[in-house]
Amino acid sequence: MLSCRTIVSRPMAMQAHKPAPAPGFSNATYAPGNEVSYDYPQHAPGIYQGVAGAGSYGFHGQAMGVPAGLAVPLIQNQAIMKEGTIWMPIPPPLPNCPPGLEYLTQIDQILIHQQIELLEILTGFETNNKYEIKNTLGQRVYFAAEDTDCCTRNCCGPSRPFTLRIIDNLGHEVITLQRPLRCSSCCFPCCLQELEVQAPPGTPVGYIVQNWHPCLPKFTIQDEKRMDILKITGPCVVCSCWADIHFEVKSVDETSTVGRISKQWTGFLKEAFTDADNFGITFPRDLDVKMKAVMIGACFLIDFMFFEHTGDNQQRTGVWQ
Repeated sequence: MLSCRTIVSRPMAMQAHKPAPAPGFSNATYAPGNEVSYDYPQHAPGIYQGVAGAGSYGFHGQAMGVPAGLAVPLIQNQAIMKEGTIWMPIPPPLPNCPPGLEYLTQIDQILIHQQIELLEILTGFETNNKYEIKNTLGQRVYFAAEDTDCCTRNCCGPSRPFTLRIIDNLGHEVITLQRPLRCSSCCFPCCLQELEVQAPPGTPVGYIVQNWHPCLPKFTIQDEKRMDILKITGPCVVCSCWADIHFEVKSVDETSTVGRISKQWTGFLKEAFTDADNFGITFPRDLDVKMKAVMIGACFLIDFMFFEHTGDNQQRTGVWQ
């Protein structure tokens, strides 16, 4: 009895045994050896140094078309969406730049929006302030949160000492602001307001020091060696009524204006019933990145001194209380 044999050519046999695409791959030409490299750094998801209200940062979403278990390197110069918030693209590291301040090298204007606290509106109970720091495109650059105990907030009011922590989109604390308890009286010119700026935390990069003046709010921006770098001068009457309030940033000799810190008018209802303020800061793009960070600190000090409501819901209108 003769048996029939089917003879299959070698190329057809290889095609018949071609492996199927791996799970997650849609490319039909996939074959062993074309896999994604396993040399990418692995990043554990979760909170690195989370701050209450800032969300869970550090989470890297799984890219489509990549097998589970593989981490994808973070893409720079691309906006990042996290929990409904668009963050500014992560810039590459720069030499001689404190980590996390690379964002500031790319901008000459930032916006600071204080978040509205419902508990504070309903009860008058002072809560920790929280702020969004954005660029002109509306992308979040940093998130800032006050870290002060309940007793200090409600007993000392706007004059309270505080620590304010500023974090980036990875949840890393990149700037720390520390304000000690100081006087707010013209009778004590040797103990006026001051704020220290650290970047990274624990490393001072500059200071904001109040200067005595009978009528005008005046401050000096200093570097880490206490050398005067810039001056800040505000208006005689610091009252936000239907208009923005500008604090001019000038050279040390006060002959030229190099920037501005502006308290923006946010509308009657918000101004009357909340102390959630909006600020704008402009500075030269080529200004030392450390001094840009110090100017951010100056904005927060000005907010607490002049625009944070007191216990009787009254706003301070002059340089002295």
